[in-house]
Amino acid sequence: MKQQRYAVIVLFAMIIASSLTSLGSYSSTSRMVNEDMDRALALTLEEQQSDVISQDTIRRFNSHLHIAELRGKATLAVDTRGQKFKVYAYCVEATIFSLSDQRPATILWVLTGFWTMLMWYRRHSTIPLPCGNAFGGLTYSVEDSRFYAADGCQVQLTPMQHQLMEMFFLSPSHSLTKKEICNALWPKKPDASETLYTLIRRLKPVIEQHSDLKIVSDRSKAYRLKVKSAVE
Repeated sequence: MKQQRYAVIVLFAMIIASSLTSLGSYSSTSRMVNEDMDRALALTLEEQQSDVISQDTIRRFNSHLHIAELRGKATLAVDTRGQKFKVYAYCVEATIFSLSDQRPATILWVLTGFWTMLMWYRRHSTIPLPCGNAFGGLTYSVEDSRFYAADGCQVQLTPMQHQLMEMFFLSPSHSLTKKEICNALWPKKPDASETLYTLIRRLKPVIEQHSDLKIVSDRSKAYRLKVKSAVE
C-alpha cells in the first residue's frame, strides 16, 4: 500500500538525517578539540623546552586550553613507537561527544520516535475490511453502505458519487448505460448529460486515488468500472 511505503521511506529518511546530524556535530567538535589540544601542547613544550611530562607540564597544558571543559579531561602521553619520544594529547570519545551540540540531532531522534509510534499505532488500529463486494482494491460494504480502500480507510464520497458507485458495484458487469444513470439519479430532468459528465469527471480522481479502478466511457453510451491494468 502506497501510504505504508511512504511512511517507511519517511522513517528511514528521518533516521538517516538524525544520524548524519549527530555525526556531523561530533566530527566538527572533534576537530575543534584536537586543534585546541595540539595548540596548547605546542605552547607548553615550547615554554618548558623539554618533552618530559611532569606536574608542571600538565598545569601549563591545562592553562593553555581554550576549551575549559577539556581541563582535567585531556590526557598527555608519550609515543614510544618511533626512534624518538613524542608527546601527544588526546581525550576519549565520550568527552568529545559530551562537548558536541547534539540538540538538533536529539530533536530529530525524538521526532523519529514519534513517527515510529504513529506508524505502529496506525498499523495496529486499522479497521479490518468489512465483508462485502470487492473489486479493483475497493470494497463496498452492504452492511453500512460504505466504500473502503485496501488499507481499510473509508473513501469519502458525495451522496451523488456514492449512489453512482453503488450502482456500479451492484451491476454484475460493473457497467451502466447513460440512460440508466440519468434515470436513477435525475429522473425528472429531461437531459442530464452535462450533469452526468460533471459527476463522472469529479468522481474519476477520487476512485483512482483510492483503488486500482478507472471509470471508462464505452462509445459515449455507457460507463464502466475497469481495473487500470486491464484498460486498453
